[in-house]
Amino acid sequence: MSPQPAAPRIPIRLALVASLAAALCGGAWADGPEPMVVHRLQAPVRLDGPSDELAWRGVLPLPVVSQVPHFGQPPSERTEILLAYDEDNLYLAGRFYDSQPEAIHATTMKRDDDEAASSDAFGIVIDTFDDNENALAFVTTPTGSRLDMAISGDLQLNAEPNPSWDAYWDVAAMRTAAGWFAEVRIPFSSLRFQEQDGRVIMSLITYRWIARRAERIIFPAIPLSWGDDSYLKPSQARPVAFTGIRHQRPLCFTPYLLAGTKRSPRLRADATAYRQDLDRVLELGFDAKYSLTSNLTLDLTANTDFAQVEADDQEINLTRYPLFFPEKRLFFLERASNFDFSFYRDNTLFHSRRIGIHAGRPAPLYGGARLVGRLGPWDVGLLTMQSEDTGDLPSRNFGVLRLRRQVINPYSYAGAIATSRIGTDGTYNVAYGLDGTLRVFGDDYLKVNWAQVFRDHRGDSPFSMRRSKLRAHWERYRYTGWAYGLNYSRSGADYDPALGFEKYPDKSSFIHYVRYGWDAPPRSLFFQHRLYEDLWLHLRNADGELHSCLTRVGWFFSTKSGYSGHFNAAQNREDLLEPLLFPDATEVAVDDYTFYDLYGRLSMPEGGLWYSEITLRAGQFYDGRRASLELETSRSLSRHFELGGTYLRDWADFPDRGAGFTTHIARLKVLAMASAAVSLSAFVQYSSAADRVISNLRLRYNPREGTDLYLVYDESLNTDRHRQEPALPRSSGRALMLKAYTTLVR
Repeated sequence: MSPQPAAPRIPIRLALVASLAAALCGGAWADGPEPMVVHRLQAPVRLDGPSDELAWRGVLPLPVVSQVPHFGQPPSERTEILLAYDEDNLYLAGRFYDSQPEAIHATTMKRDDDEAASSDAFGIVIDTFDDNENALAFVTTPTGSRLDMAISGDLQLNAEPNPSWDAYWDVAAMRTAAGWFAEVRIPFSSLRFQEQDGRVIMSLITYRWIARRAERIIFPAIPLSWGDDSYLKPSQARPVAFTGIRHQRPLCFTPYLLAGTKRSPRLRADATAYRQDLDRVLELGFDAKYSLTSNLTLDLTANTDFAQVEADDQEINLTRYPLFFPEKRLFFLERASNFDFSFYRDNTLFHSRRIGIHAGRPAPLYGGARLVGRLGPWDVGLLTMQSEDTGDLPSRNFGVLRLRRQVINPYSYAGAIATSRIGTDGTYNVAYGLDGTLRVFGDDYLKVNWAQVFRDHRGDSPFSMRRSKLRAHWERYRYTGWAYGLNYSRSGADYDPALGFEKYPDKSSFIHYVRYGWDAPPRSLFFQHRLYEDLWLHLRNADGELHSCLTRVGWFFSTKSGYSGHFNAAQNREDLLEPLLFPDATEVAVDDYTFYDLYGRLSMPEGGLWYSEITLRAGQFYDGRRASLELETSRSLSRHFELGGTYLRDWADFPDRGAGFTTHIARLKVLAMASAAVSLSAFVQYSSAADRVISNLRLRYNPREGTDLYLVYDESLNTDRHRQEPALPRSSGRALMLKAYTTLVR
């Protein structure tokens, strides 16, 4: 089956007029094939793996083809994927025959193991609203493990699936002498959809991954024109039609118990030493979820706690810009794309990590509510949360309202957002924004954003650019053929959204890129090549002078066996108006700097039982020189045990000043899986810049979907106790917490 065809290349003004007239008159979108009718089951499915019961008779396999390494060719192994449904559930069956069944990779049993590319897998991507932008992915392996992810933004501009999102669904898998077999059941109550004239239109992609061959078998036939994640792009999914789906409105109530102890150091009153304070924790709270309609969900939370969430990666920042950390907390993740208001890359008007986290530490929340889904043609997101008064911080209310809808064609959108943070001490920060995305033709898009911030009784005019941000972006996003992007943005001096993330305050930015990619010849060892040039220019608004500029040229390649590489050369220009501080009290003086460096990365095939990636950067660095190394490796020892590690080393030397620094970060991840229900993960990190070892151990017992027990141990150790006076304690904090919750469905 072919991917959705591009829009016809007719004159732009005529296309816009015709599309606008159709939209205003209520006409249907004319882009894409007619929805495929899904087989409706006439008998019950016994979820056991083989799909050999009566219910599956008469269900025809989907017409699959190989996507990689040989696009459009028949699969190397016999593959049958069946799709069916009844009034309550969507069903998939995978019959994955294998001529070497003993060579099948089955390397994980962990829930939500998104790093298990070394295992064979069976997945489905469902665009439940057929909006060409957002989707949910459900993936299983020969061990019956489950991974679910949320996809947004059609995976453009380096967007990635979010594996922290969870849903209710079931799977059964088994291995035989013929291969491996799986059955998947996804309740429609776990999906959000919209019914029209008795039909529900969704879009889907389904695939098989054969790890040892780095082969992906897929329906529909989607080329790798948009990069490695092309198989997850909602805009390339095949429309399918359902009738007679029963609209269920379950109420899911999830009470939780949190108990444990926390030990933290406190400086004595005479400031001569530290004492260890012991706090006992015993808390109760709950989350509740109710489907108001088939496409609108209300979430409630009280005494919100995120004790089970994995720790962030430690980073050392050698740039002039703040670091961005992704959201991992489940409460904020369902249909999180409804709240998205991005300017470019990490810059956004709403970043949910600004709620419940302050200065990198948890900030207690009384609770809140979240409404997300669709009302008619509108995507809706509404959020309110209230934080506790901690003494250091007053109680604050956080609010977000986001509205968005398709306009002109199925790939174009217009929307608005409002955010607020209001404190009981009278402080406030309120922002609003307007945005639009227009698919002009083919893969060419125009994106426009405007936002303003009002805070603490400041009397600027509502038309002032000091409190505003503007972005206009034109791009053609493809990995094969020509691709290009041109972006302009301007952020005012007083643009400081309390719930957002801004990397370039009080700057005007000009960004462009040009790429050309092509597939290698059939007999070549290579698979794809891509050449590119890009520029990131930031000017100070105050004087219009250069703040920084990065220019790069590079080459990316991948091979049919799964290896890949990336190389570039860069020119950096930095105009420092104040000294720049690095580790070991290393300072770069005020001046205008131009320096050059080289970058290279080599990666092994992800489908192997052993995976490694090495990254090197070397060259000039301000008025000195720098070399950095990053080595990442992982090994699947069995389906019960995974081991992974990362080592980063940065070395900088400024010989004219006799200064320099060397930093190290080491991360160790260990995963032990007794079964699909019981797992133990350990994440230990060392940062020489912070002189600290941070450990996070999590024992998880997940006997069934919706019921979890976590035993979590966290500790931070000071590796240089005498870096300040009085000497720091060996432990800067430790906690042992038990969190248990279960979901009751009515």
